[in-house]
Amino acid sequence: MPNSIRPSRRRFLALTGAAAARAAVPASLLYAEPTPVVTPRAGVQSLAGQWRFSLDRDDAGMKERWFDRDLAVTTHITLPGILQGQGYGDDITAETQFVAALPRDMAWYKLPRYAAYTKPGHVEVPYLSQPVKHYLGVAWYQRDIDIPVAWRGKRVGLTLERTRWQTTVYFDEKEMGTCHSLVAPHEYDLGVLTPGKHRLCVRIDNRMILPYRPDGHSVSDAEGSTWNGIVGRIELAATSPVWIEDAQVFPNVAGKSVQIKVRIGNVTGDAGSGTLAVGATSTSASWDATGGDAKLDVPLPNAVPWSEFTPVLQHLMLKLVGPSADDHRDLTFGLREIKADGKHILLNGELFNFRATHDGGGFPLTGYPATDVASWKRIVSICKAWGLNGIRFHSWCPPEAAFTAGDELGFYFQPECGMWNSFDTEGKMLAVLNDETARLLKAYGNHPSMVLLNATNEPAGHYQEQLPLWDKKWHDADPRRLYSDGTGRPAVPASGKPYAADYIVTPRGRGPRGWFGADYEAGLRDLEIPAIGHEVGQWCAYPDFDVIRKFTGYMRPGNYQIMRDSAQAHGLLAKNKDFAHASGRFQVACYKEEIEASLRTPSYSGCEMLDLHDYLGQGGALIGVLDAFWEPKSYATPAEFRQFNNATVPLARLKDRVYTTADTLKAEVELAHFGPAVLAGATSQWQIVTAAGRAVASGNWPARPIARGKNIPLGNISADLSKLPAPAQYKLVVELHGAATFKNEWNFWLYPAKVDGSIAPGVFVTSAWPEAEARLAAGGNVLFLPKAADLDSSDAKLSTVPIFWNRLMNPNGAWMLGLWCDTNHRALAGFPTESNCDWQWIDVLANTRALNLDTLPHALQPIVQPIDDWNRNMKFALLYECSVGSGRLMVSSIDLDGTRPGSPSLRRSIVDYMASAHFKPTVTIAVADLRKQWVSLNPNHVDPGANQPVVPSSPDLVDPGQIRRKPS
Repeated sequence: MPNSIRPSRRRFLALTGAAAARAAVPASLLYAEPTPVVTPRAGVQSLAGQWRFSLDRDDAGMKERWFDRDLAVTTHITLPGILQGQGYGDDITAETQFVAALPRDMAWYKLPRYAAYTKPGHVEVPYLSQPVKHYLGVAWYQRDIDIPVAWRGKRVGLTLERTRWQTTVYFDEKEMGTCHSLVAPHEYDLGVLTPGKHRLCVRIDNRMILPYRPDGHSVSDAEGSTWNGIVGRIELAATSPVWIEDAQVFPNVAGKSVQIKVRIGNVTGDAGSGTLAVGATSTSASWDATGGDAKLDVPLPNAVPWSEFTPVLQHLMLKLVGPSADDHRDLTFGLREIKADGKHILLNGELFNFRATHDGGGFPLTGYPATDVASWKRIVSICKAWGLNGIRFHSWCPPEAAFTAGDELGFYFQPECGMWNSFDTEGKMLAVLNDETARLLKAYGNHPSMVLLNATNEPAGHYQEQLPLWDKKWHDADPRRLYSDGTGRPAVPASGKPYAADYIVTPRGRGPRGWFGADYEAGLRDLEIPAIGHEVGQWCAYPDFDVIRKFTGYMRPGNYQIMRDSAQAHGLLAKNKDFAHASGRFQVACYKEEIEASLRTPSYSGCEMLDLHDYLGQGGALIGVLDAFWEPKSYATPAEFRQFNNATVPLARLKDRVYTTADTLKAEVELAHFGPAVLAGATSQWQIVTAAGRAVASGNWPARPIARGKNIPLGNISADLSKLPAPAQYKLVVELHGAATFKNEWNFWLYPAKVDGSIAPGVFVTSAWPEAEARLAAGGNVLFLPKAADLDSSDAKLSTVPIFWNRLMNPNGAWMLGLWCDTNHRALAGFPTESNCDWQWIDVLANTRALNLDTLPHALQPIVQPIDDWNRNMKFALLYECSVGSGRLMVSSIDLDGTRPGSPSLRRSIVDYMASAHFKPTVTIAVADLRKQWVSLNPNHVDPGANQPVVPSSPDLVDPGQIRRKPS
């Protein structure tokens, strides 16, 4: 076992202790964390524990009637659990057919750069964190059960919570049915059973049963979803022969009451009637030979409406009595209503704003989603700490424990029905969708946390005509939540017809065009229903390879190890911490702009980040300020993130971030307030502060009541900058004081309006390498500014936002994760900067190419270094220095003669350093090696990008765009 994935001694003892209670257990069990213990519900028989087990690689078990005999007693497995995590299945090889998709050649193992990772027993896959074992096929799980005498004459049901994909159940020799739901428990009615010993057999097939898109999160290996097993409750429950099959609670907030809609099951074959009751409230109920339906209205005069601010739950016991009927159901729900009102969403009559993260169901330690409430409370609590109030579950639906955690903590969910699919002309996939929706609503419909429900992520095929049918069907059947069809790709109505969806989740408003005081309203103005931003952000940061040590469970960090090896090969590994922090700070800056733009947009009812935490598949999408384990990285805190991502956020329409002393800073300040109540007598103020925190300008606005909503004006700022020291970095800080204090702040940079452009006699500036070489040979100090003709495609054109997703998924996209800046270097003394890229750098980098230093000695360290994607790890520079013979060289690909406000100060800073006694580069580079860098000096040079294959465009690969700065 590689050291990087070896479990800790504490975990090892825990795992081996669990293993000691079982029959022979494969050693690779140590790769998987044990399933959290879930206490069985009262009155049921838990089937958790040891089961007989057998793989059925040839799918021969049904034909050979394996259910009609005992499986071998020497092979056992523990349920809840999965077979791959307990050492069964196939070893990972280069040819393992993962259920995952990249719009590239999936034959990665044929590429020379991955040859070292294809050796048997040491295979590492670059585009996902792989499981310890892989298996797609049939497995059989079998055990003996004992039906107690007390259950004589009762009807018995079997629940298999969270299994995938298709189960078939046999009781003794009889087949009891088949289920292939990915969103809800598999439930089987076993009928009236005789007391005593019986054989229960479950056949599970985890192959691609239906033509789902292979990177849908309910079916994909991208986050470990192709396991075979049962990971939640496995229970037998006995009821009377006539029983409460289903009970759904429909709240009436205004009337402080609920209506309970009941489905009555019946295995007697006889019609009958009885009474349904909740406390003193009752109604008559009747059923025919197969069952019946009934309704019961229950007043709740003292109930408090449920919301994120008042997560008060209601509890009722529903009873059914009558001939052959003696059953009860405990009901937990919230008094909660949500509806669309024009372009707004109202929750309990108040404006609603959804601040959500994406979740794809990744649980790297177990490989499958948690089914215990404590685990989900941890996730929800983390999200709340970072200012969120919801989760969007991308193409999957979580287990009941998640909804329970959301109910109790006051958190909103938008699950999807397990799909990311194309819809066929015959409507077969629509039928599957409707079946899954019915199961989902039956299982989780009473949970107030499920405020939104979407059919599928980004549908394809004939969804435009079919999904509106789904919208209407389920809104009419169950209006307790809002429905939307295609997340990110809604069914657009024909001209003159309204949307069938209650709201849409759309990418029409995202990206830099709404940043810096702007918004996305122009893209949403024609909508007549509420809109929520789709997959907002997607800004990546370089990985901190210390995360490798966290992979002590089911999923292995082979992709991270490949990234780390690549960084080492390019001489970048020593800067891992620097890169992770610097790229992360730029990532946070971009998320701040994106989220604030959404909050400024009148027609947005919220946004869904993609993602608060990292995503393990599709080449590794390191888009989170938290890692894949929901743990914070080194560069952001919840308190900082909540400044711009919270129920109440001050916002400044600050169009510029770079000024000169001839400018006036102007901003319109507004508030987005979706807190629990009106803010009475709130006061607000603004300050401009130095990097050291000293206020140099300030103002305030009078006290006033502030209602809930957005685009609430607080006041205007106009600050003369002529008297402030420059160059310098400042912050604009806005604070709101009421029942609590809410603060937000924005960096900006100030430069002198006039900068001395002269060159000291000892410094020679040129864009012609022969001139530079001659001066260096004479022992001179040279500032070389290469021309475009000197560079080729390996000298990457920089982006103004971080790379979109990654270069495996989106190779034609952006080429930068930010900058690392040597803040101790005197060349930057006159150009205020932190170690990371910020908006003052972006302002001077338009049309700039980074210099590829890969062929130069690793000892050469840039002063300003663009951070490349982790799948490529090229060593880039914008500014570097070296000795060349008796001369000293500074190279910059930044346009130091540009017209941006900061360009003269940056040039001045570099030149002053070069003219000083401090200009003593420590690394020497041979002139012949430098000469090879410049294409113009090499007539036989072949551009490495000239013969690259053209990557087909895909609607799922969308670079969200670059920053468009205003003209000088």
